[in-house]
Amino acid sequence: MHVQDTHHWSSAAAVGPGGGAVSAAVGNGRADGARTTPLRVDAQRNLEHVLRAAREVFGELGYGAPMEDVARRARVGVGTVYRRFPSKDVLVRRIAEEETARLTEQARTALGQEDEPWSALSRFLRTSVASGAGRLLPPQVLVGTAGLAEGGASGAAAEEPRVPQQRVQPGNGELRLVPGESAGAGDDSGVGELLDVVGQLVERARAAGELRADVSVGDVLLVIATAAPSLPDAAQQAAASARLLDILLEGLRSRPA
Repeated sequence: MHVQDTHHWSSAAAVGPGGGAVSAAVGNGRADGARTTPLRVDAQRNLEHVLRAAREVFGELGYGAPMEDVARRARVGVGTVYRRFPSKDVLVRRIAEEETARLTEQARTALGQEDEPWSALSRFLRTSVASGAGRLLPPQVLVGTAGLAEGGASGAAAEEPRVPQQRVQPGNGELRLVPGESAGAGDDSGVGELLDVVGQLVERARAAGELRADVSVGDVLLVIATAAPSLPDAAQQAAASARLLDILLEGLRSRPA
């Protein structure tokens, strides 16, 4: 597994007046979110290539990978990447938000289509690991959930899980995780929703007596990240992921007294 560098996590958020975070939305390839005319066919194709390449490169090398690697994988000039995403922060934010939304949808699908609590939780884990989304989880999700007490939907809502705040460090303008500072999970786009839906899966499985009582939402997300290794051979990667997930699932299950 490639562990993302949580100490150098970059966000597209900018610090506004009074220290508030102002996110830069990407609309039709622009970071200012302004309405633009539809992209030409070739421009749209380049954008899709850049996004696909970014997912692959960040999934293999982590969010610290340079933009030049993304451009090379997309087979476009680095200037093309910067025209669509004026900074690496904007591209990273875009990819992380899309992967967070994908995980949320996978959790919601498992919750709605599986009647058995354990089947729902294991389906979510298997689907998420197979998609490779664990390699692109925003680091603040893992850091922020690692210390969550016994999760669950009601517990998550009542205790309002918190994730580390991101702010600009003096001197270099780089956004870094600041230990000891936190913000509501809803402050990060999509993170709060992900925690809530996964919390429901956890609570149902625990209430049914099928999940260890000490397993939290953070543990489940760590399983997704851990069981999604990046290996050069696709077949080996799939086999390793399946084997590792089977072992981790056994560790999550409760055992008769």
